[in-house]
Amino acid sequence: MNRRRLLALLAMSLPLSAAAFAPAAGVKPRVIVSTDIGGTDFDDFQSLVHLLLYADMIELEGLIASPWGEGRERKRHLLSIIDAYEKDYPNLKTWSQDYPTPARLRSISKQGGLDLSPPPGWGRPTEGSNWIVERARHGDARPLWVLLWGGFDDLAQALHDAPDIKPKLRVYMIGGPNKKWSNAAYDYLMREHPELWVIENNSTYRGWFGGGDQSGDLGNAAFVERHVKGSTLGDYFAGIAPKIKMGDTPSLAYVMGVNSENPAAGGWGGSFVRAWDRPRLVFDAAPSASDMVETFAIMELVYRPIGEAPVAPRAALIVDKQAFPGFARADGGWYFLFSPKEEKRWTYRIESNHPGLDGQTGAFTSRNPAPKLARRPSNRYPNWWTDDPDPRLSEGQFQGAKTVSRWREAYLRDFAARLRRAQAPAPAR
Repeated sequence: MNRRRLLALLAMSLPLSAAAFAPAAGVKPRVIVSTDIGGTDFDDFQSLVHLLLYADMIELEGLIASPWGEGRERKRHLLSIIDAYEKDYPNLKTWSQDYPTPARLRSISKQGGLDLSPPPGWGRPTEGSNWIVERARHGDARPLWVLLWGGFDDLAQALHDAPDIKPKLRVYMIGGPNKKWSNAAYDYLMREHPELWVIENNSTYRGWFGGGDQSGDLGNAAFVERHVKGSTLGDYFAGIAPKIKMGDTPSLAYVMGVNSENPAAGGWGGSFVRAWDRPRLVFDAAPSASDMVETFAIMELVYRPIGEAPVAPRAALIVDKQAFPGFARADGGWYFLFSPKEEKRWTYRIESNHPGLDGQTGAFTSRNPAPKLARRPSNRYPNWWTDDPDPRLSEGQFQGAKTVSRWREAYLRDFAARLRRAQAPAPAR
């Protein structure tokens, strides 16, 4: 074990300290957030409330409503949270004049793609992708942090349209389930932009709401009941769900830390290791349960159906009652992309109006990355970081989660103090 790795593990036993959560003096990080707000999960709503309460600590340059896969406009959800912020803004600005005005927040709220990108992972420019390009090209020496809370499609489009912005970007993606849905955009980023600076957080984020000190008022439901209610933003948060989720918040906590250019250093947003070669498997025949796949890998299933195709062929891969579209090739073959988000045995079937595809089945088993992979950083991905697979840092099957959950009391106490800013003006001096 090298010295840096040993020191990182020893730090697990140190007392919690808010010093891990403080930007460099006088330098605010530039931040764009891309969020799939309005999907089936409530964590983006809660994470946006958290973001707005800390908005005086960052240079917030964009809020992008990213695709989730339903073809629906989602910017309205951003605007509804800003409406709640506007009611608390008079209190917030007594604590700090650096809180952005509601008008400023509305002006930087952008609509991203309305649906997920098919292969090759990009399509047409969107308001959101154009905004990423514009802000990255802005004459500012600071890097531009792009926090991906949902689909990766607008970022992929921006890099396709303007690859010159790549050196300016720092990307923190909440992967896992988002990677499962936004697989074509991820595949494009991995394939065509391996030198991009990326933290690929597939499971570490779960430490924000799972594990750590859950006693007393630090429990997920107890914290909401005790500390969250009492302001417009707080009531909005509690109304979304009566417990903490906030799975996207580690990305913001990371950016505001003291060592954001060193993902191995650790802090409220987690610590990470250099990524090994990004796993991508191609199955030219239906896999079986004995076929092992690394969790969070990209899988490509290839089928060459026999028989005449219908006039308008369509096909979908059905996994866990969820449908992932298939794509026809010019040679008549079909392929499907999937990324398993957890350890388990998976089965699938194909539903199609093509008689040579409909009813095809298969299975495979996914396993978490082996700890030894952390000792094999990839030369192809020199700036790519991911979850630490050391079993001592896992919460259950969720690798790296303890690098966040260990800070639970510190970041929740700090969040409670921020919520009080919305509830009442600062005391007179």
